[in-house]
Amino acid sequence: MLMRSVFALIIFSVAAFAADVSGKWSAEFDTQIGQQKYVYEFRVDGAKLTGKAKGGVAERPTESEIKEGKVNGEQITFVELFKFEDNEIRIEYTGRVSGDTINFTRKVADFATEEFVAKRVK
Repeated sequence: MLMRSVFALIIFSVAAFAADVSGKWSAEFDTQIGQQKYVYEFRVDGAKLTGKAKGGVAERPTESEIKEGKVNGEQITFVELFKFEDNEIRIEYTGRVSGDTINFTRKVADFATEEFVAKRVK
C-alpha cells in the first residue's frame, strides 16, 4: 500500500512539472525551400500532445495534424507529416520550453536540420 502511494505521488509530481504548452505558438524560420511562417496549436492531455501545425511558404500553405506528440517536463516532441507535391515528408520536432518560448530543432527527413524559436501567441 505504501509503494502505491509513493508511486502515485511521483506520477503526480512529474505531471505537475510538465510545461504548459497548450494554446497557439508562432514561428518564422529559413529553410531550403524558403522563409516559412508557422502557427502551432497545441493541446495537452497529461503527457500527450496533439494539435495542428499550420504554415509553409507563402505560395504553398499547409496544415498538418501533430502526431506522436509528448510533453515531458520542459521537453516537447512531435512529428509533422508535410505534404510536398506527391510526397509525404516526416518532420521530427524536439524542443525545450522556457516560459513563453520554445527552442526547437526540426529534422526534415534526411534533407535538413533547422533550429528556431516559437513564441506563445497571447
